[in-house]
Amino acid sequence: MAPTMWTILALLRWADERFRREGMATPRLDAELLLAETLGLDRVGLYTHFDQPLQPGELARFKELIRRRLRREPVAYILGKREFWSLPLRVTPEVLIPRPDTETLVSEGLKVLAPLEGKEFRFLEIGTGSGAVSIALAKELPGARGLATDLSPRALAIAQENAREWGVRERLRFVQGDLFEPLKQGEVFDLIVTNPPYIPREDFPSLPPEVREYEPRIALDGGDDGLDFYRRALPGISDYLTAGGWFLAEIGAGQGPKVLEMGRNNPSLDSFGFAKDLSGIDRVFRVRKKT
Repeated sequence: MAPTMWTILALLRWADERFRREGMATPRLDAELLLAETLGLDRVGLYTHFDQPLQPGELARFKELIRRRLRREPVAYILGKREFWSLPLRVTPEVLIPRPDTETLVSEGLKVLAPLEGKEFRFLEIGTGSGAVSIALAKELPGARGLATDLSPRALAIAQENAREWGVRERLRFVQGDLFEPLKQGEVFDLIVTNPPYIPREDFPSLPPEVREYEPRIALDGGDDGLDFYRRALPGISDYLTAGGWFLAEIGAGQGPKVLEMGRNNPSLDSFGFAKDLSGIDRVFRVRKKT
């Protein structure tokens, strides 16, 4: 395709078609986001200026973004941001890209903490990545103070930057370490929340290249069957919860029965259940420490 003038609409159609030929999941959306970034517009602005031609410098910048996307680099990494819980957050290849399904963790956290409204309470997020879940909880719950951990110091730096941007840095503590290792002796929480690695190792070759080649493997690899984290966490999770405190963990499709079996082996836990994601799949495992 070689129009005499590269207008916004002509470029959107060209990029959309190019991405479709490559089998990308959201070709039109990707084209809109990359062109909006190039021009400093929002997506609505693209269509209100659809007949506007691009200047040579703008066209060169857009084509470079297209080349990066054709190498299957995720749009979120190209833009350096991703929206989660209506909060635009900085993301880099050091952190997992927040997904809409993970918002289920936030909505379930708000439900289980609702009885504590008006009081001060504490939550722990294990494996915070970009800080998305902790920041969303802190924004929604002014009485909450959180501890967010991660194995990666570079991920923690991104999370702290996002927390400062959204005005919750003073209520969130960020600590490097594995599982419960970073906690102070005797520290307990009203809520522990996590989106741990849960992809079975054998599934990696079949993952989309955007995930397999660009996102941090440490945040995805759940061991041979994807359940390593739950095996490590569930036997001792009750030691870090207040009486009546909740543990919420994201799980992969079909993992519910095995995670439930592990949880039931801990006699200090009850009120087992699941919450479904936007596709109707059991996405969050929830369990409470007995009172």
